[in-house]
Amino acid sequence: MPHSDQAAVIALEGLGLTYPGPPPVTALRPCDLRIAPGEFVTIVGPSGSGKSSLLNVLGLLDRPTRGRYLLNGSDTATANDSRRSALRGQQIGFVFQSFHLLPHRSAQENVELAMVYGRTPRRVRRQKAAHVLARVGLSHRAHALPTHLSGGERQRVAIARALVAEPALLLCDEPTGNLDSETAAAILDLLDQLHREGMTILVITHDGQVAQRGQRVISIRDGVLTETSINTEAVASC
Repeated sequence: MPHSDQAAVIALEGLGLTYPGPPPVTALRPCDLRIAPGEFVTIVGPSGSGKSSLLNVLGLLDRPTRGRYLLNGSDTATANDSRRSALRGQQIGFVFQSFHLLPHRSAQENVELAMVYGRTPRRVRRQKAAHVLARVGLSHRAHALPTHLSGGERQRVAIARALVAEPALLLCDEPTGNLDSETAAAILDLLDQLHREGMTILVITHDGQVAQRGQRVISIRDGVLTETSINTEAVASC
């Protein structure tokens, strides 16, 4: 379980988001949230609840209209666009419902491409990509194209791509939404494994069963965040 004296990976302080009108639309009502290193937190809510708006703010794609968002202690609200881009690339690994893999590049190449803009030497890119593919159990499929991979394998490649920059936060948007129940369970088991290894994970989902895999479950409805439960079994296992 994460130590309370550690700096938060995510700290929201009175954060809110209103889209300009007319009429103005309040997507997120002022909220506070703290996620410590090594936590596995899920945020669950129905369509239209504010999940996408929250994801965009946490992923540094949108700026809040009030309050503060500190990412590993850095105040993102006051950062300029280039600093926000750097924080996004260095601190956050994204996992999406639709994988977003390049179809004509192998699994290994898709992971390596995540390091191109960081000017990582090619030899180091190959080594790091091979390492994270092994970490998610896909060494044997490193040279396969996404079109030859199952849905679960493609999501594992996407997770490897998110991990390769060694981010402080793994931010997952409906990571099992395109998968059958058996494959979804395997992906959630992988997230559990990464959590046990110390990764900070935030999963945004509409699925209550997926939400229950987290240590803490937070609901969102009409832009309001409410902590609904603490999974004592998950906390005890970490």
